[in-house]
Amino acid sequence: MKDKPFSLVGVNSDKVDVAKDAIARNNLNWRSFQNSVEGRPAISDDWTVEGWPTIVVLDAERRVRYRGHDGYAATDVAKRLVEEMATD
Repeated sequence: MKDKPFSLVGVNSDKVDVAKDAIARNNLNWRSFQNSVEGRPAISDDWTVEGWPTIVVLDAERRVRYRGHDGYAATDVAKRLVEEMATD
């Protein structure tokens, strides 16, 4: 979705060295945060994540339009939202 009004953010629950290796090995180019950092609540707790991966797609008004574990379904929702924005 290059050059589209779209952002992808990752939250990683792996150990930092494992996460960094996966980012390098897979050439991941989106912003990613560590789920749990000492002294702060885990992001997964705030978002009530019960399994990995959990995918959440938000629209431009920050409403949840998809929440689940199916990457294909999440991609379809995201593409549809980007198309809707292009026609507005």
